[in-house]
Parts: sequence; structure tokens; C-alpha cells
Amino acid sequence: LVAIDEALTRLEGHDARLGQLVQLRFFAGLNYEEIAEVVGLSVPTVKRDWARARAWLYRFMTEECA
Repeated sequence: LVAIDEALTRLEGHDARLGQLVQLRFFAGLNYEEIAEVVGLSVPTVKRDWARARAWLYRFMTEECA
């Protein structure tokens, strides 16, 4: 849990929008359409950002845990 919290904090420092997206998806349980409405973006943009956030977090977690 500590590593996940650190990863999310670093992601927010790197790109606040991606950090917000992860929080809305994981902790609020919103789907793409709901997130798009909340943040004022299109659904395709939310999906692209989600892919970027996942890739960033994966890279961070695998480098930190290695």
C-alpha cells in the first residue's frame, strides 16, 4: 500500500490530470463516461489518459520494486 501511495503521489506531481483520473477510476469507481463528465473531457481523451496513467504507474512500480 505504501508503494501504491508513493506511485500515485509521484504521478500527481508528474501530471495532475492523470493523478485525478486514477483517483476517480479506482477510489470513486467512476467509468469513462462519468469521468469525462466530471473533468470536462471527451471519452476518447479519458481513455487515452487512462492508458498513459496505467503505463506510467506500471513503469514506476516495476522500477521501484526491482
